[in-house]
Amino acid sequence: MDNIFPDGLFPETREKYELLKQYINRLGSVAVALSGGVDSSLLAKVCHDVLGDRSVAVTIVSPMLAKGELDDACKVASRIGICHILLEEKEIGPEVKKNPANRCYLCKKIEFGRLIEESQKYGMVYVLDGSNADDLNDYRPGAKAIKELGVKSPLQASGFTKREIRELSRVLGLPTSEKSAYACLASRIPYGEEITVEKLNRIDKSEMYLQSLGFCGLRVRSHENIARIEVAPGQRENFFDTEMMDSISKQLKLFGFLYVCLELEGYSMGNLNKEITEHEQ
Repeated sequence: MDNIFPDGLFPETREKYELLKQYINRLGSVAVALSGGVDSSLLAKVCHDVLGDRSVAVTIVSPMLAKGELDDACKVASRIGICHILLEEKEIGPEVKKNPANRCYLCKKIEFGRLIEESQKYGMVYVLDGSNADDLNDYRPGAKAIKELGVKSPLQASGFTKREIRELSRVLGLPTSEKSAYACLASRIPYGEEITVEKLNRIDKSEMYLQSLGFCGLRVRSHENIARIEVAPGQRENFFDTEMMDSISKQLKLFGFLYVCLELEGYSMGNLNKEITEHEQ
């Protein structure tokens, strides 16, 4: 078995941790885009540890951000002790609303543009996001926007994988260390189908309801009036109880769906990206 440092980190993670701290220290002052997820929470923690009040965390509060994620971002920021700025964004941009295959690019361009403007008010030189090394293997058009705007990705630059981020988060005592991967609510709506605040709200309510029943690592995909539920493969059997199915169907219909169904293969990250052709990518 690999040797582990006294602080609980594997040697490779320890080395990357030191590189990360050095990278952040060289930046001098930073604004971290904090979503409340595993990656951005760790980044905010390390930035505050290294730079103190020369770091702030900024969360874009938009209809695409789940209420639970906003709550988590606020709790993490408070626990870390970092200055936390909430930027309200009540409307969905017209181009983003059309939901093209490059929606994430368009959205990131707008949101990080606002974030850059806000960070300058606080005298922060650089804006950071929580992208990691594993993200390089996924379809992420938003990464192009981040690069174009000059946003830095310290975790990615230091070679951190998701596993290593969770490992370091545990050692640093962050409550997000075991949190399931998450994405904005718009990722539940197939490309080409219009995004509305009403659709996002019913998705958010549906996922919160399913989480209250004990399901985790789930998605409620919205196909017009149809809710297609994805849960972790090992949790699918929990659905095969008639009372459970009736309760879930009734509740999601109250939220605004007309039909409710279950994805038989279970949850798979980026499921809706299957619709994108190589040409579009």
